[in-house]
Amino acid sequence: MAKSDEPVIIKKYANRRLYNTGTSTYVTLEDLAAMVKAGEDFVVFDAKTSEDITRTVLTQIIFEQENKEGQNLLPITFLRQLIRFYGDSMQMLVPHYLEVSIDNLTREQGKFRDQMAQAFGVSGFGPLEDMARRNMEMFQRTFGAMFAPFARREGQTVAAAAAETEKPARGAGEMDDLKKQMEEMQKRLDRLTDKDKT
Repeated sequence: MAKSDEPVIIKKYANRRLYNTGTSTYVTLEDLAAMVKAGEDFVVFDAKTSEDITRTVLTQIIFEQENKEGQNLLPITFLRQLIRFYGDSMQMLVPHYLEVSIDNLTREQGKFRDQMAQAFGVSGFGPLEDMARRNMEMFQRTFGAMFAPFARREGQTVAAAAAETEKPARGAGEMDDLKKQMEEMQKRLDRLTDKDKT
């Protein structure tokens, strides 16, 4: 059966039941999670108001997945920082930053898996976790410094703070590419900070 370019329409009824109009069957959040994993696109509409509630349903799927034993992907520090961005002046930049980051990770995940398996065996994701932690620290420092330029220690620049936290392993081409992207983002942030000072 050929895959349609159009997303499947899911209707959510007042009784919280989800109806897949493509297969004419009721589905669960678990079924929708399986569709996402299979690369099937869908949109969810409230059956009564016709409002697009796709974001809410996807968030519910993440909540369900996070509540499963051993399925946690979102660290508590990340969740807290994300909550802090709501209503913050940086709120409009966060979605784009997260999209770019997850797109890069998605593109590179096959390479990461192969490299980690070759270098460390099956359970060798410690270095990847360490890199993610350093990137999050750099992200927090960059945005914190951007809006509190006078709170920085004297003589320390955002670029210096970023250089302290991001020290990828030598010889890793993908890490070098990621570093270049982060440096470019840092230069843009520095230019914005400089404009704010004048």
